Amino acid sequence: MPDTSKITRVAVTQAEPAWLDLAAGVTKTCKLISEAALHGAKLIAFPECWIPGYPCWIWSRFLDVGMNVAYIKNSMTLDSPEMSQIQACAKSHSIAVSLGFSENDNNSVYIAQVIIGGDGEIKSHRRKMKPTHMERTIFGDASGECFSSVVDLPFARVGALSCWEHIQPLLKYFMISQREEIHVSAWPSLTPHTGKSDLWSMSAEGCHSLSQTYAIESQSFVLHSTAVITEKGVEAMNTSGGILMSSPGGGTSAVFGPDGRRLTEPIDSTSEGIVYADLDMNQIVATKLFADATGHYSRPDLMWLNVCKKVKKMVHADGENVVSIVEE
Repeated sequence: MPDTSKITRVAVTQAEPAWLDLAAGVTKTCKLISEAALHGAKLIAFPECWIPGYPCWIWSRFLDVGMNVAYIKNSMTLDSPEMSQIQACAKSHSIAVSLGFSENDNNSVYIAQVIIGGDGEIKSHRRKMKPTHMERTIFGDASGECFSSVVDLPFARVGALSCWEHIQPLLKYFMISQREEIHVSAWPSLTPHTGKSDLWSMSAEGCHSLSQTYAIESQSFVLHSTAVITEKGVEAMNTSGGILMSSPGGGTSAVFGPDGRRLTEPIDSTSEGIVYADLDMNQIVATKLFADATGHYSRPDLMWLNVCKKVKKMVHADGENVVSIVEE
């Protein structure tokens, strides 16, 4: 029998964003937070760029000035009334939140994530280290903010990465070294592979494989959170006929155990919902008996990782520090 004191209930969203509508996105976020808390979850995970939705059109056309402007205007600043509203919701329901959002910093935008504790405090704020391919037409790179990743919560050590950061071996190793127990793997809508020339690695199946691999490598529970796109979303993003996110579907949210097995049943890819799982944290101990990539299965005498956690600034006065250090 599992030790019930080591059971942690988590919630993984599979929902459609409020496309390009910051206020509506915050309202929907709080509604999902409330629902997950009502069902006993201690942590809820949201997809990449949940607010104001992933910019799907970038995979369909090179430039859309009007859409870009609307996207920036509806992206959320870190220190904002909208973020405070989400923090207050987390606090009122005593639930931790891993939130993916497009961060507006003086009208430059970044793929960002925060982990908010059940006390409503932001425990970590990070940016995606390197936007992927067409994402670079909109989003900037992170500096040392990409390493503010893993935090201690009352029930577990929790971290998060976005999308294809899960193919960055050095970044993953840094995450694993921080002894994650629960990892949020945040994605946009993911399309099944067609069996044709489209890349399997970018498909729903390929990205599931990346999350499962991360679970095996890190011996952590992985919360794989994806967004749904409906006909309304396709119309809002004007992606009909595009190569990605051009038809309804994309929801493939799941929870994977520390040995890589899938712990949850799928929701239909076109349907919104919340996936719940009761995590037996003792399973982490069992998997680490066999391999621990930063512990007994490591060789620091032969290989090691050097990380620069400094946040580089563009402008500094004489005598000032050129960089600041991200606190862990």
